Amino acid sequence: MLSETLDRLRAGLAGTPYEGKVYLVGGYVRDKLLGRPLPNDIDLVLEGDALALAQFLYEQGIADHHPVTYPRFGTAVVHIGDTLVELVTARAESYHDASRKPQQVRPATLREDALRRDFTVNTLLENLHTGAIVDPLGVGLADLQAKILRTPRDPHETFYEDPLRMLRAVRFAVQLGFTIDPAAYHAILEQAERLAIVSIERIQNEFTRLMDSPQAAAGLQMLLDTRLLHQFGEPLLPMVGCTQNAYHLYDVWGHSLKTVEYVDAHGLELPAWELRLAALLHDVGKPATRTVDAHGEVHFYEHDRVGTQIAAAWLRHLRYSNATTERVAKLVKLHMRPGFYKPEWTDSAVRRLIRDAGELLEPLLRLAEADIKAQRCDVPHADLAALRARIQHVQSAGSPQKWRSPLTGEQIMARFGLKPSPLVGQVKTYLEEQVIEGNLAPDDVERAWQLAERFLEEVRGSTR
Repeated sequence: MLSETLDRLRAGLAGTPYEGKVYLVGGYVRDKLLGRPLPNDIDLVLEGDALALAQFLYEQGIADHHPVTYPRFGTAVVHIGDTLVELVTARAESYHDASRKPQQVRPATLREDALRRDFTVNTLLENLHTGAIVDPLGVGLADLQAKILRTPRDPHETFYEDPLRMLRAVRFAVQLGFTIDPAAYHAILEQAERLAIVSIERIQNEFTRLMDSPQAAAGLQMLLDTRLLHQFGEPLLPMVGCTQNAYHLYDVWGHSLKTVEYVDAHGLELPAWELRLAALLHDVGKPATRTVDAHGEVHFYEHDRVGTQIAAAWLRHLRYSNATTERVAKLVKLHMRPGFYKPEWTDSAVRRLIRDAGELLEPLLRLAEADIKAQRCDVPHADLAALRARIQHVQSAGSPQKWRSPLTGEQIMARFGLKPSPLVGQVKTYLEEQVIEGNLAPDDVERAWQLAERFLEEVRGSTR
């Protein structure tokens, strides 16, 4: 626990030259003063050699491993228990125009170190041993109380040196409920295009942290307004101003933000930010598929299929993991299915939905509920409460594990002399469909062979 880590640090450094000279800085101090949940990682700063301090912590058995050091930047990283601890030499920096990484670094005072940081509310210090709060710039506490995000220096300089700070400004604004200082906001508008020098991995990390916030929808609109979204979210931009049919009050962008706002991610194994990504992207295929018929009706035929492709490509561009990309793309692909529910659905149709959604069934239902809530309330929609009841009824009658083909792909290949190919999968899918429809018992291997043989004869006959 964090408290145990701090106790170990205080005890280990008591009576040494470091006592009273090491300070907590950054998010820990800010969030503690705001009464927010504390992070499980901390930053320590001192006017001295942070690498030597890290080595001392290791040699004294306080740190759990030999420090990972970054001599050029005067920083080191260790773990103490479950807590990640970054130790920083108070420093001043200079930057090259084409990079957010410091070109030159030199030791400096605590005040100079504060000047290089992103926002004044992140410059506040807490003495590790005395607990005294130090405001090196004299404005950090006032800005924290006023809930203002202000840069320590001219915002043009702060953002020019590290353009990622512009994304952080938006994230902090929505996470903390702060207002971005007008001068800083204007600087973001002027320098948004400079975000291009930041690696896509860094952008993705900040974007993910924004999407993890319950106020993500407000952050997304701020990203659009500041044109930061234009630098990495180009596939999303066609949604802005794309008008819809009579079911909707908003354009595709506005509807998507409402869906992000309404989607309930509580209690799911799926990370909240992944579900919000799916909510953001569920209609991303609409602009490319928008048509207007002879009666003036707007349609988006196959927008789920096109949207799945767009979503997957964008998530890969942002370097999201294959697992995240596959889950979000699957939710985009299936997002319309629950909304088609009618009482006339057969149990086999419900079983098919359960099978296709798999472990994403509950997230899919949550997405569909938010999607409907973000539409007009005075038009008819599917009764998702009734669908949930049907799902529970079908699941109570038998496990989805029993809806599989009685035959494996290996058995099918061996019996019919087939090589690995899409045809083998087609046979398995056909048999699985027969089980779901109730035409084949999941343990009836003999009839499965008969159906498989008949299916292959039909396929081969159609290709002659």
